[in-house]
Amino acid sequence: MSLYGTQHLRQLRMIVTGGGTGGHTYPALTTVTTLQARLAETGATPELLWVGVADGLEATIAERHHIPFRAITTGRLRRSPNPRELARNVVDAFRIPYGVAQAALTVARTRPSVVLSTGGYVSVPIGLAARLFRVPYLLHEQTLSLGLANRILARVATRILLSHEASLKHLPAPSRRRAVVTGNPVRPAVLRGDAAKGFAAYGLDPAIPLVLVTGGATGAQQINRMLAGALPGLLPHCQIVHQCGSLNHAEMQQAARELPPQLAHRYRVVDFIHDELPDVLAAAAIVVARSGAGTVAELTALGKASVLIPYPVSAGDEQRITARHLADQGAAVMLDGDQATPEQLHAAITSLLTDPRRRAAMSQAAAAHGRPDAAARVVGEILTVASRGRGPAEPAG
Repeated sequence: MSLYGTQHLRQLRMIVTGGGTGGHTYPALTTVTTLQARLAETGATPELLWVGVADGLEATIAERHHIPFRAITTGRLRRSPNPRELARNVVDAFRIPYGVAQAALTVARTRPSVVLSTGGYVSVPIGLAARLFRVPYLLHEQTLSLGLANRILARVATRILLSHEASLKHLPAPSRRRAVVTGNPVRPAVLRGDAAKGFAAYGLDPAIPLVLVTGGATGAQQINRMLAGALPGLLPHCQIVHQCGSLNHAEMQQAARELPPQLAHRYRVVDFIHDELPDVLAAAAIVVARSGAGTVAELTALGKASVLIPYPVSAGDEQRITARHLADQGAAVMLDGDQATPEQLHAAITSLLTDPRRRAAMSQAAAAHGRPDAAARVVGEILTVASRGRGPAEPAG
């Protein structure tokens, strides 16, 4: 704490912005809770304000965690609009100046010590307002290639926080001087899973390898249908816990009923895995999942062998880029395009299950990309930048 004295700690006032998706919202929340815990050690409590859009996930998360929230109006510029979205771009173009004005008023009234943004179009007005009022401003990028909002804001940020070393090459050369690789904050609970509890939660046998299959909180129809075709051939080799989402839950329950009786007990399908997720992750020998930023951060922090099936239409093709990067480093198996079939999924999983040395090497390679201390690193950067106070911003890159 040498860079940030006790008196400054007691006066820390921070605006956090970012949202629209869980990939932007949850790293912000994890950072906020880590900051609160860090300052609580000194008897200090930060003054926080979360700025987002009224109907965004960030509004719900802020309310749930008792973080003051202020909504602003903003627009979203779609990079490859169809005719319908082109009209929405025109409408949103007129909303953006109003959002910037609201953001400027918010920063002027709040007078924060520091501003943190985690991406999404809602972060642009606050980032620009921070620059206008010479407030220290940090942006965090979760993906390997920078999102559109962060490409704009990187030019005005005091500090650019990256999740991947490989992201540095996506920044203009002048901006790299202000960049530091922190990793993507991972919820502390994910790092504290208990494997024994994970097996027990679903009545499974700890002596048989467990495969966790998930398409995220809402499920992924592509992954669900790939697994449905591969199930009969997989279950002689492993047990499977499957988070399938609500859309395909009935379909996957029917697939479970059609399994041979001697194998049916090895398959557990649920629409959503609740608080037991960290324990199931700890128990899993292999994870099959999308390659979103949050999922990849958790899998690498835990050093999990994984089969990644990127969402084919993710913004900027970021999921495919991330999955390919990890696969090239031996840190995951990637199934994409013509390879995303039940047969290839069966082959990928059984290959890992029958080759413990390869699975261990993959786990080690994944862990080399993981940063379980990412939240602490981000908080350290916040405190360091805030300690320097107001002043002229560094030249834009």
